[in-house]
Amino acid sequence: MVKSGIALIGATFLVAACSSDPTVNRDTAIGAGLGAVAGGVLGNNVSGGNTLGGAAIGAVVGGAAGHAVGKSQQSSSVNTRQYYDSRTGRYYYYNPSDGYYYWENGERRY
Repeated sequence: MVKSGIALIGATFLVAACSSDPTVNRDTAIGAGLGAVAGGVLGNNVSGGNTLGGAAIGAVVGGAAGHAVGKSQQSSSVNTRQYYDSRTGRYYYYNPSDGYYYWENGERRY
C-alpha cells in the first residue's frame, strides 16, 4: 500500500515536470499538496483510518486539477496581437512567463 501511494504521488509530480511554464508547475504542485492533505483527512475519517490511500488519491486528483487550472491561465493570459513586424508582414507577441517572443501562430520568433 505504501509503495502504491508513493507511486501515485510521484506520478502527479511527473505531470508537473512535463510543463516548461513555472506557473503550471506551481499550480500542479499546490493542487497536489492540497489534495494530499484533504485526501489524507478524508481517508482517515471516512475510510476507516486509510490516511495514506486517501492522501495518494487526493494528490493525484488535486495535481490534475492544479495542472488544468495552470494551463487555463497560461492560454488565456497571452496577447496574440501585440507587435507588428513590417519586414515580414506578421504579428508577434511577447510571452512574459518565459521571456520569449512568438509569432502569432505560436512559433518562436528568433
